[in-house]
Amino acid sequence: MSESLFSAAGTDRQTIEQLRQIFKTRKRGEVPLAFVHTYGCQQNVADSEHIQGMLLQMGFAFTQDAEQADLILFNTCAIREHAEDRVFGNVGALKNLKRRCPEVLIALCGCMMEQEHVAERIKKSYPYVSLVFGPHQIPNFPKLLFTCVTQHERVFARGGETGEVPEGLPIRREGRFKAWLSVMYGCDNFCSYCIVPYVRGRERSRNPQAVLSEFRGLVEAGYKDITLLGQNVNSYGKKPDYGVNFAQLLRMLDEVPGDYRIRFMTSHPKDCTRELLDTMAGSTHIAHHLHLPFQSGNDRILKEMNRHYDRAKYLELVSYARRVMPDISLTSDVIVGFPGETYEEFLDTVSLIQEVEFTSLFTFIYSPRRGTRAASMPDPVPAKEKSRWFQELCKAQEAVAARRCAAAVGTVQRVLVEEEIPKKGLLTGRTGGNVVVDFPGDPALCGTFQHVRITNARNWILTGELVPPAGD
Repeated sequence: MSESLFSAAGTDRQTIEQLRQIFKTRKRGEVPLAFVHTYGCQQNVADSEHIQGMLLQMGFAFTQDAEQADLILFNTCAIREHAEDRVFGNVGALKNLKRRCPEVLIALCGCMMEQEHVAERIKKSYPYVSLVFGPHQIPNFPKLLFTCVTQHERVFARGGETGEVPEGLPIRREGRFKAWLSVMYGCDNFCSYCIVPYVRGRERSRNPQAVLSEFRGLVEAGYKDITLLGQNVNSYGKKPDYGVNFAQLLRMLDEVPGDYRIRFMTSHPKDCTRELLDTMAGSTHIAHHLHLPFQSGNDRILKEMNRHYDRAKYLELVSYARRVMPDISLTSDVIVGFPGETYEEFLDTVSLIQEVEFTSLFTFIYSPRRGTRAASMPDPVPAKEKSRWFQELCKAQEAVAARRCAAAVGTVQRVLVEEEIPKKGLLTGRTGGNVVVDFPGDPALCGTFQHVRITNARNWILTGELVPPAGD
């Protein structure tokens, strides 16, 4: 195949219909099948739902078996080296499939594709990948795909950030009761370890009326747990100026009638305000759960990370949040082994974990990202030593989690029932604090809120029993 660089703008019904007709003839079975695999964060999941919405309009059904697919698409993540290695390994495994079934189309999209060295590696080492595009090109996916299949060219579409936020893209939601709702895209923070601003672009907020309209539609469709997404949701509304900040947007959404729960992520401590915490405390539907990444408990490391807050500021936020919401559940992200970090500085992170007592943590060993400032910093601590620190931190958090879970025994929690676990004969769901609870019950309860009395705590999962409704 020849190769071309492609820049497209917009989507249209004609292109969708032409692709529908094309794939009627290219299919291997009764209908064309797409295999879509998503790596990384919830924003990537939301992006994949839009891509699947477009594929659905093109006449595709979906499969979990890549061997059966007419189109294979990986939506990639660039946040850590391990995630990139998994992508390259899985793409490499498709070589034999492409040899057996040359008509299969292989596409890669997402944050990894916005990195020049990754795109060059795909061009040179994976010639059977036909379509590569970044997050800004998602609205153009049908046109990119059309070029690929009609001109028999490899299409690489990267960049293209316009500052505009696409609205009205089709969507195929994967969940029945839980939904992702993007309220903003991009990031202006440029933390020294993070590649996101380089691959996702600068901050762009959606119009609040567009968010409100989509939110109402989700509530009317019966979704019970709706998570608002953004690389830094606390920055919502800063530009362009809609006259609505994130706390005000939450109040608008909270006024929508219905039986549902609102979550949001990810919050940046430097932009977390008392107004936001007061809004959570005074709401009807907003979960008392705050994911507030602190990354490090040491002030020097926080400054090197370019985080724009210090330990005292973070602890002040936690103290105020607990004052206005005594039942709040706090979760966070932590990086172990940032370049130049000493063991004594690492211990400041451990002590912060013990002081705050988080419900759970997402913990990572520092992964250098090419193009970030931290990637060029001296990093003398060996990987083996960082792994020992990591295990020490995990052990400290496990002790905290065990205490917090044990304290929940005997309480009654409002749980959204998410699914049945047939092998265990149990239902499973989550509390407002985002803690998993397993309990016996009728599978017909899935998608409803139920009150569950906690009877036991094991690791990070609670077990319990249904509390009969009053009058039963």
